[in-house]
Amino acid sequence: MRETRIVEFKETITNTFLKTVSAFSNYDGGTIFFGIDDNGDIKGLLDVKQACLDIENKINDSISPQPNYMLEIQNNDQIIKLTIKSGLQKPYLYKSKAYKRNDTATIEVDTLEFSRLILEGKNIRFEELTCKDQALSFEVLHCKLKEMIQLETFNQDTLKTLNLYDNINGYNNTAGLLADKNHFPGIDIVKFGESISIIQRRITFENISVLEVYKKAISVFREYYQYEVIQSADRKKVEKIPEAAFREAIANALIHRAWDVASQIRVSMFDDRIEIVSPGGLPSGITEEEYLSGKLSILRNRNLANVFYRLGFVEIFGTGIIRIKQLYEKALVKPGFEVSENAIKIVLPIFEDNVDLTEDEKIVYQILSETMLKPISEIAPYVPFGKSKTTQLLKNMIKRGLVVVEGKGRGTKYIIK
Repeated sequence: MRETRIVEFKETITNTFLKTVSAFSNYDGGTIFFGIDDNGDIKGLLDVKQACLDIENKINDSISPQPNYMLEIQNNDQIIKLTIKSGLQKPYLYKSKAYKRNDTATIEVDTLEFSRLILEGKNIRFEELTCKDQALSFEVLHCKLKEMIQLETFNQDTLKTLNLYDNINGYNNTAGLLADKNHFPGIDIVKFGESISIIQRRITFENISVLEVYKKAISVFREYYQYEVIQSADRKKVEKIPEAAFREAIANALIHRAWDVASQIRVSMFDDRIEIVSPGGLPSGITEEEYLSGKLSILRNRNLANVFYRLGFVEIFGTGIIRIKQLYEKALVKPGFEVSENAIKIVLPIFEDNVDLTEDEKIVYQILSETMLKPISEIAPYVPFGKSKTTQLLKNMIKRGLVVVEGKGRGTKYIIK
């Protein structure tokens, strides 16, 4: 057993554990073991019953509001297990400060995070707060509703039905996001050349309706990743990257991003892939594994998601990642997903399903697709055959123009063309 984001060891009982109680209560809960050192070795406590009383008194006297916790004596009366559950009355404070876990460390939350905890404790989301702009127009939303669901009448009752307006507070932040003009960030798109030092084009869509941002991003995508070929008398559209996957990724970024962060969604377009990075990590209460597998979905912006659903931009809530994976089911190189505390990144590679490769070549090709350049020493450990065979497979793919070699000798590296 080792320390993690939700597990902490304390060899003795000092007030420092109270910061972790605050952190666990404010977020996803966790466990503190007393009588175990940082290495996970059991040292034991002299008087576990008195220690339980000390822990209980310290929590009751120092944490406000009262957290939900449980104490257990374990390992033949040597250690104490303190289980803290995520609370509903956030923020939980120790000495007037709120804390969170950063990997295995406990740190004080910043001003933005503190504000989020207050809203969560009141069961209010940022998108439901009153928008600072109240002079809003919704021509884009009106046109989309008319086009997609044949809604002819558009008035204040329509906005109330969509949870964008109420008589007491006026327009909320979701309304601001959907308004024709607003103060919110949008999407920053960069088209790179042969390297990241070569920028062919840069365009930013911001301070306009997210519906317009969504539309414009797809328009730029079509310029670089779609083309037509003529077959007999017919024109056929060819997609380098499935448009449906890009749509899902952009909709996912807009719906699930943290809108209280003044940062753009970043779309980086390369010849062999698109990278989409949205601000804000996963919402509290969902793990990376649950998010990527589609087992659980927690909507950060439920009202915005509802509008996207009504307009047909998304199929079913929480299935975006699964849909992207399905679209690449027959692809040689699969999409990538990276989740960090403050961002989510989706990588959509060029769709390749007709590359004439043997099964062994496919293994090497897949490894190469994970990075820009790889030397043979970084490929060999991950293939089920020897270095000499790996080298021969690479030579075969180089001859057919599928792989390019750079450098010489020990500096030789391979890259997918």
